[in-house]
Amino acid sequence: MEDYVLPDHVLLEVRDLRKYFPVRAGLLRRKVADVKALDGVSFVLNKGETLGVAGESGCGKTTLAQTITRLTDPTSGTALLRSQVLALGDGERVVDLAELDHDDLKRIRREIQLVFQDPNSSLNPRLSIKSILEEPFVIHKTLAKNGAEDRIVELLEAVGLEREHLNRYPHEFSGGQKQRIGVARALALNPRLVLADEPVSALDVSIQGQLINLFADLQDRFHLTYLFIAHDLSVIFQISTTVVIMYLGKIVELASVEDLFQRPLHPYTEALLSALPQPDPLYVSRTIVLEGSVPSPINPPSGCRFHPRCRYAKDICSREEPELRELEGHSVACHFAEELDLAGVEYANFLERLKLQ
Repeated sequence: MEDYVLPDHVLLEVRDLRKYFPVRAGLLRRKVADVKALDGVSFVLNKGETLGVAGESGCGKTTLAQTITRLTDPTSGTALLRSQVLALGDGERVVDLAELDHDDLKRIRREIQLVFQDPNSSLNPRLSIKSILEEPFVIHKTLAKNGAEDRIVELLEAVGLEREHLNRYPHEFSGGQKQRIGVARALALNPRLVLADEPVSALDVSIQGQLINLFADLQDRFHLTYLFIAHDLSVIFQISTTVVIMYLGKIVELASVEDLFQRPLHPYTEALLSALPQPDPLYVSRTIVLEGSVPSPINPPSGCRFHPRCRYAKDICSREEPELRELEGHSVACHFAEELDLAGVEYANFLERLKLQ
């Protein structure tokens, strides 16, 4: 297994990650095309930080989480993780998640865990909560099965549940409580990196706020690093340190949450920000309505993938694909990022409104 090098403050670095799903047709089921779910995604996630990933449905957010965790194998690219369990002795070792064999992949799952979007489908309805939370210890043989109860109770209490819930079944809990159980299961093996795939999108707004606060508290308590996926930018901005905006399998903008909020440099980011709800009844909506629908990832547009829906597009946008480049503290993929004066949202005022909700 090859050794890689990362700066000390970096936990995960994704380089040019691609995931293509083959499209087959005909009697012989020959491949006729590819669904380009991820098409050259690169970013860095520092220790202890939260990287928020946002974008429309179908942009590749969930595929990104599944590919990093190897629930699906990447087509190409690397995902470098600073690992302790695969280190030779004490210390850390940087490994490529895309290259790990079955045994090493099983071991490293103690350090990287996934919280799923729908707890109704991710929790086994036939198992009690005790059995669900015992499974990680049994599979990884980190605790004797009959000695795991104290640790399970600690996990339940950490997510706001109690010992009396041990022998209940998933159908006896509310949606928010089920998601707390999913979070407790993800924390069982003391991971370093947690990927949360829209963990609050199926919940009521008031419950969303509780879960977001829980994620923040757990991050401080257990020194966690998050990759947090959501389609609601107000959720992303409450928990994230850095934000990635994805469109049709590519990153179009990456910046700190405050910079992205106040000074978007990509027209797609501007459109997403304009759709944020405003609590002021006298506010005149500035929502930017994007024309058309998201193009097919089987046959994406030439040049910039956003150009058919972009109100600032020019001829070059349909001919040449913009590179993701550094500009004013952002990474942005737009030919005219320097020239456009895009509207953002007043960061401090918006955060104050979120506190009032």
